[in-house]
Amino acid sequence: MDKPNESVSVNGNAINDNNRLMNLHLVMILVGSLGAAGLIVEGILLKWEFWMLPIIALGIVFMWVFYVLQLYSPDSREAFYVAFILLIAFFHGVHYSSFFDVALMSVLMMITFSGSDKKHYQDYALLEFIAVEGAQFYLAFKNGDIPHDTLSVSRVFLHISTVIIVYNICKNIVDQRRRTQEGISLYIDEALKANESMEDFLANISHEFRTPINVVTGMSALMMNEGDDERITAINEAGQRLADQVGDILDYNEILGGRLIIARDKYMITSLVNDIIQSVRPLMYQKGLEFIVDLDPNVPSYLLGDQIRIRKMIRHLLSNAIKFTDRGCIYMKISAATRDYGVNLDIEVADTGKGMTREDKYLLSSNLYQADTGRDRSTGGIGLGLTIVYGFAHAMDGFVRIESTPRRGTLIRVSIPQEVSAHEPCLEVDPDAGRCVVVYIRTEKYKTPEIRDYYRRMIDNLSRGLRVPVHTVTNLKGLKSVCERMNVTNLFMGQEEYDEDRDYFDRLSKHFCVAVNTDEGFRPNEGSSVLYMPKPLYALPLISIINAGGEYGNVRVDEAEEKPEFPGVRALIVDDEVMNLVVASGLFKDYGMVTDVAGSGKEALGKYREKDYDVIFMDHMMPEMDGVEAMKRLRAMGREMGKECAIVALTANAVSGAREMFLSEGFDGFIAKPIEITEYERVMKHVLPPPLVKYRGGGR
Repeated sequence: MDKPNESVSVNGNAINDNNRLMNLHLVMILVGSLGAAGLIVEGILLKWEFWMLPIIALGIVFMWVFYVLQLYSPDSREAFYVAFILLIAFFHGVHYSSFFDVALMSVLMMITFSGSDKKHYQDYALLEFIAVEGAQFYLAFKNGDIPHDTLSVSRVFLHISTVIIVYNICKNIVDQRRRTQEGISLYIDEALKANESMEDFLANISHEFRTPINVVTGMSALMMNEGDDERITAINEAGQRLADQVGDILDYNEILGGRLIIARDKYMITSLVNDIIQSVRPLMYQKGLEFIVDLDPNVPSYLLGDQIRIRKMIRHLLSNAIKFTDRGCIYMKISAATRDYGVNLDIEVADTGKGMTREDKYLLSSNLYQADTGRDRSTGGIGLGLTIVYGFAHAMDGFVRIESTPRRGTLIRVSIPQEVSAHEPCLEVDPDAGRCVVVYIRTEKYKTPEIRDYYRRMIDNLSRGLRVPVHTVTNLKGLKSVCERMNVTNLFMGQEEYDEDRDYFDRLSKHFCVAVNTDEGFRPNEGSSVLYMPKPLYALPLISIINAGGEYGNVRVDEAEEKPEFPGVRALIVDDEVMNLVVASGLFKDYGMVTDVAGSGKEALGKYREKDYDVIFMDHMMPEMDGVEAMKRLRAMGREMGKECAIVALTANAVSGAREMFLSEGFDGFIAKPIEITEYERVMKHVLPPPLVKYRGGGR
């Protein structure tokens, strides 16, 4: 598996080293340029060798050209800068008037060169000092001008001592820095090894936890299909909750460790929204909260991004809102802003709950957060949800904004860049079809004013997005007036509004489409033509009904009711855990599949040689032969025998990057344990040929 954090660490160190070299070279150039400029002025004033001055000026130009254009290698440029500084120092020092300046020039050179890791630069500076100082004494002796007074002798001795001391200090600085860098490199190597061990540990932990959880949730789901038992339902819900918490812990560790890998998949925004609604709908019913979903019809129908993590982000936002809201509503808006790279997918979740303090918001952006952290808290959870949302958003180059007031609710906005696969709007109706849509909501029934505001906003956004007029009425008298004056084609209302005068609405349903947004367990009057849609009221079922025109008798008002089936599909399930085989076989048979099982990769090879399969589900961590090796041998065998078969990784190894690793190895799909039904159906529709996928429609 790829190690993204390793590449980040190595690249980060390379960038830091490059920046340090650039800064050192700039210091060398500045010292050399200032020294050379001063030397040119001094040479002109003192009438030194004129032929040398243009060479020095040319050296200044070359230094800046090499630096700006980054010509040659860094070591070659550095060697040139050092040589030039040594040259101008030597030229200055060999003149007799510079007798007492030689030590100062040498000290400046040594300090400048101490920024480099090359100790021999210090040796060059010291050797040049000895040579130039010797030349100065030779000139003084030749001219008979050797200083004999005590002050001059002490100055010479002090200069020589200072140069030797600075030389040793600078060499020690270079040695210490090199030892520090070696220690840092060793630490980084050890950290990378520890990180590899952590990835292996997380993969094993993921497998060991998810495998029994898959058995608990899978077996309880199979038992629930056989009969309604509250105890079995409680076991299933507990297993699902544990699976979610294990997933949260793994996500949180990957965010902290920089191991998060963002996938790039094509996904349908309406399917994503519908899956989320189906998963949180029972929680909304349980707490008696109004759930308002505002999906902008102009969001592109197909996007490219990490749909699994986007789904997790939205679920965390909604779960957090539900936990901390005891009454009122949850409002979710999804829209898109066009950009050069595609769109910014904007997700907005607002609630009327307890809200956050300024300290809560600070902790959320920097650490673990969960309001009311005492042992008696009633919200449950392990406090990682919003932290994971932050981590996912930042990994996708997006951002999170929070507006919240204690006891007034919270609004969280998430914006993430997404590429566009298909630019067509996700929802649209024929604007020339002459639709007259009426929404009847008695707004006074809502004690929380935010509910009324959010419903108005949702209806207005829907009307603008579809470019279809939507008339809103708030009382029965006004509705009757509208129905008399207008050629109404579609009427939408809530359950309370329908109960206000059922007979009247049943009569209306004989002339045009009447649809009721209802709670669980609702049934219209016997013989009524009224359609009923489970809450929440949102764009997808509304537009399905509007687009049906007069043929709404068979309209599908709930996307979840149309489930795929795979009748007659021959499947081989490979897993070394017997209970996993039982769970997967039972689940797949519910979809009409004909299943066979194998307890190892070797057994799978034998069965594939004797039988034909349409799809093989392969576990990863198995003794003797792991899933990747078994898949490759199955592929080779298939090529030899002229057989083709989709192979899907079905594994509890669900750490970040696992899916990408399996797909890159040659698997056709990836499903994590415990098996999530929506993801299983999505993968199957992707890997199976279209003729093998059937659909069973729901009722009205």
